[in-house]
Amino acid sequence: MLKGKNILLGVTGGIACYKSCEIVSRLVKLGANVDVIMTNNATKFVAPKTFESLSHRPVVTDTFSPVQSFNIEHISLAQKADLILIAPATANVIGKIACGIADDMLTTTVMASTNSIKLIAPAMNTGMFNNMIFQFNMNTLKGYGYHFEEPTSGRLACGDVGVGKMQEPEILVERVVQLLSRTRDLEGKKVLITCGGTEEAIDAVRVITNHSSGKMGIAIASECHARGAIVKLVYGSVSVCIPNEFSSVYVISTDDMYNVVMDNTADSDYIIMAAAPSDYKPVVCSNEKIKSKTITLELVKNVDIARAVGKIKGDKKLIIFSAETSNLIENASNKLVSKNADMVVANDVTVKGAGFNVDTNIVTIINTIGQVVPYDIMPKTEVATVIVDSMLKL
Repeated sequence: MLKGKNILLGVTGGIACYKSCEIVSRLVKLGANVDVIMTNNATKFVAPKTFESLSHRPVVTDTFSPVQSFNIEHISLAQKADLILIAPATANVIGKIACGIADDMLTTTVMASTNSIKLIAPAMNTGMFNNMIFQFNMNTLKGYGYHFEEPTSGRLACGDVGVGKMQEPEILVERVVQLLSRTRDLEGKKVLITCGGTEEAIDAVRVITNHSSGKMGIAIASECHARGAIVKLVYGSVSVCIPNEFSSVYVISTDDMYNVVMDNTADSDYIIMAAAPSDYKPVVCSNEKIKSKTITLELVKNVDIARAVGKIKGDKKLIIFSAETSNLIENASNKLVSKNADMVVANDVTVKGAGFNVDTNIVTIINTIGQVVPYDIMPKTEVATVIVDSMLKL
């Protein structure tokens, strides 16, 4: 199943190190070539010899150990790996990678890797996992296109009960297989994607905007890129970093987004409207900061970008989103027809786990032949896979 695939396993210091032995064993049995890098702290839990026996390869622990060939080791491992899995991943190593710190063999290799898939399996105390600094670092890496298999709840080594247990080896290996089995079924296709919110100026300092984070659109862009597409991302206000692996254009207002989308529609095979452009804008924008005690705004309807694309798309495929607070299927179905789209991804933003600025979503996909397919809650990276799979069936 993984024959010929090169997997680099990074093992960091935590009690869950013992589970990583099973990960290596399972990957080798599936035919993968597995190299292991251990941090110094990891060697305090499991001896490198254990991983060498399981992988049948030397384990790397020191950036400056004598090299066995001319190739600089961290560069050769980075270039060789189809996928890098870090399991367990401590808060420390995740923070270092998110900040671009490369001070040991593992972080240096990750920094040098530009084309491999990255999958991280955190393991730590509940308080550390819930700490806003760690959450920021994790979300930063997700924005860069890193995949996470988040920990489960249970009794931890410290005696606490809560989230922080590393996912089981069979789950992680299954995720590795899934990530490496993706076909490049969008090879050479041009995909135009919008994401994030737009801003409409009220005065010199205030704007009208919304809660859109851009996470769903970025996840779709990364999925399309991984499947061979030539991606152009048009993004507004977002809460995560934009990966540099594909072309992107920053816009501010709905009119700005409209202009970029219309300029690129004719050259695209698929147009995915995952952004949340502001529906209204002020009729008048003050050049100065408004000082009055009360403000009365007169708003005018903004251009409907998806509807405009629907009028000119021809045989191109248009995928739209419908974020609703009631009558989900009815409202989404009406948008599908009125905007001449080929597929609509609908979600009720009032449902926990499906709203703005979270890492999960709960969607229902509706197409023009009347298929209505609901999905349970899942990470947005997995929702992106579902969306692209459905798009390719149109």
